Amino acid sequence: MADAVLHEKKQKLDAYLAELGSVAVAFSSGVDSTFLLKTAHDVLGDKVIAVTARSCSFPKRELDEAAAFCEKEGIRHVVCDSEELDIDGFSENPLNRCYLCKSELFAKIGAVARENGIKYIVEGSNLDDEGDYRPGHAAIAEQGVKSPLRHAGLAKDEIRALSKELGLPTWDKQSFACLSSRFPYGESITKERLGMIDKAEQYLLDLGFRQIRVRYHGGLARLETDSAGFLLLADADRREMIYKQFREYGFTYVSLDLLGYRTGSMNEVI
Repeated sequence: MADAVLHEKKQKLDAYLAELGSVAVAFSSGVDSTFLLKTAHDVLGDKVIAVTARSCSFPKRELDEAAAFCEKEGIRHVVCDSEELDIDGFSENPLNRCYLCKSELFAKIGAVARENGIKYIVEGSNLDDEGDYRPGHAAIAEQGVKSPLRHAGLAKDEIRALSKELGLPTWDKQSFACLSSRFPYGESITKERLGMIDKAEQYLLDLGFRQIRVRYHGGLARLETDSAGFLLLADADRREMIYKQFREYGFTYVSLDLLGYRTGSMNEVI
């Protein structure tokens, strides 16, 4: 029965995308947007383009993965520059930071869509995103951006399951959010600080961590990881190695969050 319900949702997604006719997919190479892009391309063919925004808060590894996936699948891929730090007020990291970013992003994707004769912009938020503080959803609504995965009632675990059926490499990929989400509201965001976070997280990924966040608190790096990551950190030599490397990146202290990885931990103070 569970599989039947899941595939009914997939059919609802297919039908919705077919109704839209042509779409520009906001593509980050994450679990949700990869599944959405693959499904849209299967349904609409060359009436689909993928648009990826390049900025300081988007790691190069994610951009490279986006380009590689589109090349493999034969999907038109447009990379546009959308530098959040150039947005007035963004670097001050206000509570509506995500709204400012999404407004800029979808305006630029909209321009790409118009240039390519595409009717709609679609993005990959899912049913699980509705419970957290998400100011970016206001920008989505204001600009008429469609959210097909939410429309079909698909949650994250269901998207992973369907991605696995489709043979997508992202079915078990770790969750990712832009690097700006690593800063407490009110803590200024700079190119240098984003670089510190990017290098620190990439270092941990290279060490074998899967789900990791490095949160920036002044000179302190607060690590969030999953149960497997906790086991890796049980090794004293590895902890010392991480500490020394983080010092080189510019952090004074390195701490471990005992609650571990969770989405939206910076929203807990709101």
